[in-house]
Amino acid sequence: MLQHFKTAISGAQILFVAFGAMVLVPLLTGLNPALALLGAGIGTLLFQLMTKRKVPIFLGSSFAFIAPIIAAKVQWGAGATMFGLFAAGFMYFIFAALIRWRGLDAVHKLLPPIVIGPVIMVIGLSVAGSASSMAVGKSGDVQAVEYGTAVLLSAFTFGVTVLVTVFGSKMMKLIPILIGVTAGYLAALCAGIVDFQAVIDAPWFAMPEFMKPEVNWSAAVFMLPVAIAPAIEHIGGIMAIGAVTGNDYTKEPGLDKTLIGDGLGVCVAGLIGGPPVTTYGEVTGAVMITKNSNPVIMTWAAIFAIGMAFFGKFNAFLASIPLPVMGGVMLLLFGTIASLGLKTLIDAKVDLMRPKNLVIVSSTLTVGLGGMAVKVGDVAFAGVGLCALLAMILNAVLPDRE
Repeated sequence: MLQHFKTAISGAQILFVAFGAMVLVPLLTGLNPALALLGAGIGTLLFQLMTKRKVPIFLGSSFAFIAPIIAAKVQWGAGATMFGLFAAGFMYFIFAALIRWRGLDAVHKLLPPIVIGPVIMVIGLSVAGSASSMAVGKSGDVQAVEYGTAVLLSAFTFGVTVLVTVFGSKMMKLIPILIGVTAGYLAALCAGIVDFQAVIDAPWFAMPEFMKPEVNWSAAVFMLPVAIAPAIEHIGGIMAIGAVTGNDYTKEPGLDKTLIGDGLGVCVAGLIGGPPVTTYGEVTGAVMITKNSNPVIMTWAAIFAIGMAFFGKFNAFLASIPLPVMGGVMLLLFGTIASLGLKTLIDAKVDLMRPKNLVIVSSTLTVGLGGMAVKVGDVAFAGVGLCALLAMILNAVLPDRE
């Protein structure tokens, strides 16, 4: 009995580590945090079912989809966006089939660093404008929080997050977003700009409001290529947790199984109205620090996440976080995502003096950040999806010369 209790506590700790990043995605994209928790819990359980509970992985909200969700909601509406997110899960199935058929080398050949790097940079930088607007207290064109107060609050939140990221202990560095948002929220309380009325009015327990997907093939085509980056990230995540535990999960249960498990989680999240899920590096870090790699703790984390989805007052509390607090964290977060794309190019020692590489990086960044859209009939290609497709085509057709 005591052992089960210790395992449950370890599961709660895993959820705590993943929590800040997990609920940040729905808060930034206008989705329901309760559905993010529910999707993460169900997605993790489906992943464990597919992998026979052999891999200590927790699936949480994916940052890669923030910009595409915001753009898709504006263009096609929330229901169509959910259908697009559901469709994005099938990209994982495609990769799983490719790996099962031709091995991991086929994926690396199709998506080398010169393709993945600039696409990840676009994912981070495409929402830089939203981060800046929220940091100065703007919601759209409306000044929701007084400018001076907003700047001070976002700067404080940003500063705390940076200090924790650079100078924090190993455990603190796993949750810099959570610590930054908490500090910013307390500062907002002192400034008197937090409205608690919604929290008071909310019931203790409430059924999350599910969002019904609406079939829209343009949204599906838009979202499918977006899943390329998190699918590649998934492969890296599985290798990373394998290095921590000393097990080769790429062979047992196999990358095809783990990709299918992650893809099922993405599909379910889209069906219920939550953000897509992905493997969490923070959780891998927690496993490394605690030396506890028992996959059962991830089961407990998933159960706790599902339970919290029905906690009405808690979700109302999340919705009460002021805009500048979220903006302060976003200033660092989105730049960090873009930096990971740059790191991908540096680690692979990509030579930008080669014409092919220069053409791929420059055109991918311009098309991805410039708002370009290509329409084929009723189907439109734009944003991350369009630039990813362009990068793959250019990489396939251009000769690699000095």
